[in-house]
Amino acid sequence: MADEIITSEAVSSSSELNSSSRIICRVCQKQFSQYTCPRCNTRYCSLRCYKSHSLRCTESFMRENVMEELQRLQPDDGSKQKMLDILKRFHSEDEADIMYEDDSPLSEETIQKVLSGNQISFEDLSAEEKKHFQRAVASGELSKLIKPWEPWWSKPSAKYISLGQDGTQLVQPLVKEDTAVSSEDGIESDALHDVPLGPDSPLPSVSKLSAAGPSPLLAVHLVDIMYSYCFTLRLYNGDWQSDPIGSATVLLSVSSVLGRGGQPETVLEALSHCMEQTCSPAFRHMGGLQFSLGLINDTITLLHLDTPALVCMLCDLRRLIQHAEKDLKSEKSRKSKSSEIKTKLKSAERKVYFIMCWAHEQPQEAWSSIAAIVEAEKSLLVEFVGSKTSVPKMKKVQNEGKPLIKEVE
Repeated sequence: MADEIITSEAVSSSSELNSSSRIICRVCQKQFSQYTCPRCNTRYCSLRCYKSHSLRCTESFMRENVMEELQRLQPDDGSKQKMLDILKRFHSEDEADIMYEDDSPLSEETIQKVLSGNQISFEDLSAEEKKHFQRAVASGELSKLIKPWEPWWSKPSAKYISLGQDGTQLVQPLVKEDTAVSSEDGIESDALHDVPLGPDSPLPSVSKLSAAGPSPLLAVHLVDIMYSYCFTLRLYNGDWQSDPIGSATVLLSVSSVLGRGGQPETVLEALSHCMEQTCSPAFRHMGGLQFSLGLINDTITLLHLDTPALVCMLCDLRRLIQHAEKDLKSEKSRKSKSSEIKTKLKSAERKVYFIMCWAHEQPQEAWSSIAAIVEAEKSLLVEFVGSKTSVPKMKKVQNEGKPLIKEVE
């Protein structure tokens, strides 16, 4: 009787086993499943299927853990501020180490003046500091600290300058009553403008300035003046206001028309003189021949602009000269030297004003023609420079009563 009961129980267990084993393995889909994954409850039949299934299950598990860890590590505002404070502290310590190094060319007294916001002039430096400063200037180390200046004539706004029919600025800058200045004092150009301001008073006709007609060589003289203007502004990084007397001195040195009363008769003659001055020992450090060719490009760019741009350029040049004249009046310098440069500046100011009035009356086609001549002369100069190492010197020779230009080897 007991054996029958046992047999009955065995049959019952066998029936349950057969019922459960009828579920197909979810991995291989071939055998009946006998096991269940405790993580994903997937049914599998063998170790091989478990390993295959376990790889996918483990990757999913690891991916979820990694994502949870990354989310947990996202810094909050407090952590960000703490890191910023650490970086600022290290940055301040590095600056202090650099400033107070033993080999620093500046004394502690000079450094304290700089940190307190006081202005330091060359005379305030010690003899040793002056030597270090002059060496830094000569080596070009200081030039690396100066932001390169972008000429106003190369900016897009230079193509859209507009002046009135009488040559005056259409939009005048506002001047507060408490800082109002007279026309004599208010000659500094507005630094807020991309391009120099135009004339603040109407330009008279050339016929009212001179009974004789304008010289046909004015276009050639204008090339000399434009080159010299570009040279001066590039030398002073666009800031002639920082040293008007020095800027005017450079201008007179480079320009034959303004500085020597020269009368160049061809574009080549005008450019040759300017290039000789650019490559002279006084200015050779600016770049020599390559720099002078770049200045010719500046001149061509200006000529391709409309007449208002040339008027604004000449107006800015006139302000430079006027400002230098004003500073010379208040400067205590040697009487003979001051008198000489004052005479030159006065003559240069009159010439620039006359040419500005003349340029205002010229059509745009005139500038295109002059630009084409300058470009042609530049091409010849480039070929010459490619075969020689110096600028060709030009001199006038007489041939049957007519002056000609001859190259001097």
